[in-house]
Amino acid sequence: MRIGLIGTGRIGSFHAEVLARHPSVGELVVADADPARAAEAAARTGATAATVDELFAGGPDAVVIASATAAHAGLIARAARAGLPAFCEKPIALDLAGTLAALDEVESAGTVLQIGFMRRFDAGYAAARARVRAGGLGRLHTVRAVTSDPAPPPAAYLPLSGGLYRDCLVHDFDSLRWVTGREVVEVYAMGSDAGPAMFREAGDVSTAAALLTLDDGTLATATATRCNGAGYDVRMELAGDRDQLAVGLGERTPLTSAEPGAPAPAGKPWPGFLERFAPAYRAELDAFVRVVRGELANPCDGREALHALRVAEACERSRRERRPVAVAEFTD
Repeated sequence: MRIGLIGTGRIGSFHAEVLARHPSVGELVVADADPARAAEAAARTGATAATVDELFAGGPDAVVIASATAAHAGLIARAARAGLPAFCEKPIALDLAGTLAALDEVESAGTVLQIGFMRRFDAGYAAARARVRAGGLGRLHTVRAVTSDPAPPPAAYLPLSGGLYRDCLVHDFDSLRWVTGREVVEVYAMGSDAGPAMFREAGDVSTAAALLTLDDGTLATATATRCNGAGYDVRMELAGDRDQLAVGLGERTPLTSAEPGAPAPAGKPWPGFLERFAPAYRAELDAFVRVVRGELANPCDGREALHALRVAEACERSRRERRPVAVAEFTD
């Protein structure tokens, strides 16, 4: 199989190494807006460096899109028009119009688009999903989701990110839907820009919290911050009338108990998302290869990204207007 990879930044370079070692990938072609970066990734992995035009002209069997966010929708559309299956890191686009336009291209062409919500491939989230769906917690009444980065991203990234809800918490919105099997119907969100000045300058917030009501009445909270000095912390806690469990609670969780005599975390915190979710990133690419080979149904199509983006859009409107917002305000 011949795979084309577009984008060789941090996550793209990781994907290149995974694909280069995959037994079903006979040839990997990499492209980047920075030719030198593509050449470096190619030399490191044994891939072939090319321009984006050369990559498409070379007749790949599928493409993996890990470029800058602004290029995602256009590359998805180009892959669809070429009849190629595509894997794309979230998001499809930073707005609903761009997302819908790209999805229309995919659906008109009848091609495959798999979105990179890697938490769906994490062992902990998958186990929680199975337990909830089997009724092991009883009637679910409360969910708490946490995403905390240890340090802010570069200031230049913030204006391009779409903001904390669309860039960061969108993972929690997707995993909330995926684990519980329920839809978010209403949100009330707040944000704080009390962190570094670059967040205020970008019109973003450094910390956010949202109360989400699911369609069966379950209440969920989702919080995120870019400034968690203790370390990278991603968790989900689910409570029902029979039992409760947590995802992401382990020896590397940067959480210290205030109870006298309680042990401190045994391991060092994860440095960041790539280290914490490395097995999940590998698993989602393996799934994509199997989708391309016709061995597996698409585990996360573009409509899943659309649903999560609607929740993020509702949160952003709620933050700005300081009111509860129904997700139904954002329709096709």
